[in-house]
Amino acid sequence: MSQERPVNLDLKTIRLPITAIASILHRISAVIIWVGLGAFLVANLIALSSSEGFDTIQSLLDEYFIIQFVRWGFTTALGYYIVATLKHIVQDFGHFEELESGQMIAKVAIAVGILLSLMTGVWIWG
Repeated sequence: MSQERPVNLDLKTIRLPITAIASILHRISAVIIWVGLGAFLVANLIALSSSEGFDTIQSLLDEYFIIQFVRWGFTTALGYYIVATLKHIVQDFGHFEELESGQMIAKVAIAVGILLSLMTGVWIWG
């Protein structure tokens, strides 16, 4: 048995490939969506209970930055999740599976996710 394996890996020097980063972001966005879905359902329950409840939720969304930020985070995660899911579906059909094309579609998915995030920010705060 060869003893040339490293004993202590320096985690700061390990760099993940772009495909792994895209996959990890896809999973993180799913967790954000599931957590945000609870707040979204509670807000819908209050907003649909009465016109006063609707006005309350509307004023919260308009006035408080932290709520706007949570809304932006939820919609950003949802947008990237949809884009990354479409990327996975395209790859499941046998396209963009090679190393170079897989890296390219991962970069495109991340870029589209960033673009959707910026557009969502303009929509919320613009």
